Amino acid sequence: EWPLLLAIGALALTLGAKTWIISLTAHPVGLIALLAAICAVLLVTAMSIVRHADVVAHRLGEPRGTLLLTLAVTGLEVAMVGFVMSTRDEKPTIARDTMLAVVMLVLNGFMGLSLLLGGLRHSEQPFNLQSSISFLVLIIPLTVLGLILPNHTHSTYGPTLSTFQMVFLSIMSVGIYAVFLLVQNHLHRDFFIMAEAAGESADTHHEDPPTSTLYHALMLGVYGVPLVMLAKQMSLPLDAMVERLGAPAALGGFLMACLVLTPESVSAIKASLDNRLQRSVNILLGSVLASIGLTIPLVIGISLVTGRKLELGIDAADSVMLALTLVTSIVTFSQPRTNLLLGCVHLLLFLAYLMLMFEN
Repeated sequence: EWPLLLAIGALALTLGAKTWIISLTAHPVGLIALLAAICAVLLVTAMSIVRHADVVAHRLGEPRGTLLLTLAVTGLEVAMVGFVMSTRDEKPTIARDTMLAVVMLVLNGFMGLSLLLGGLRHSEQPFNLQSSISFLVLIIPLTVLGLILPNHTHSTYGPTLSTFQMVFLSIMSVGIYAVFLLVQNHLHRDFFIMAEAAGESADTHHEDPPTSTLYHALMLGVYGVPLVMLAKQMSLPLDAMVERLGAPAALGGFLMACLVLTPESVSAIKASLDNRLQRSVNILLGSVLASIGLTIPLVIGISLVTGRKLELGIDAADSVMLALTLVTSIVTFSQPRTNLLLGCVHLLLFLAYLMLMFEN
């Protein structure tokens, strides 16, 4: 468990050497090196969390295992956003930028890689069509109501919602996600399970360590505390990068999404290479749904309790990219088999999103 010691050491350094860190942010090279070091520690720690969550997920079986893995990673992302929002300087757009980055990174970047690499190795890959329908039928309204609708309401000025609208959106998000959990784990578990193409269970692809399930469950929380606190310390160099190097303001949310989602998404890509596309779909689409469904009520709650301004609506260019991503995802998962062409299209949309982040 050396990554735990690394995370605790990095956290102690950032907390005890603030003067030195502030001096580093005054120089471009030092600023980039500091940010890269913090990101590296966060990524290694997140990979350890996914490692422990993956063991517990394997022992629970599908679809509960994938759900646990998704909730563990999404919980970290939600906690990181909440901690960054609670800093002294108001960051009204950090939640919006992170949620948009999650959608673009997962539905286009990681999903595109999964479909492309899986298609190159296996030509076409089957999955349970009912699973993608179940995910997308919730992802689409939640993303549109949370990220596009705030731009078009008249009760408040700008990309914001009134108190009543925020409370309604929070209750709706939690309620609809609770219904989804009931469907996924009890009423229609078969929607999210599919026999592997090779005729063997996904369990055969996983080596089970001798340690107890309780140990791995406890380590999820032990790793999560320094990771979330270290993510809060990353806000200082990120702000300096935006101010002094002219980086886009949305870069903070994008980096946060990358750090948390990359380890889990690597598992999804490996599953696709093993011709287990159903597990890949469960992980990736589940991550988007959990992220939107849990982040919205949390950040709204923080905004209402602390009185901090919360901007949810995205701009016109990002709205077009979001709508295009959702429509393309509908087409991609409208048939029970995928191929590399679909992966290339999603990667194209992801590159377009990156281009617009730096040159809107």
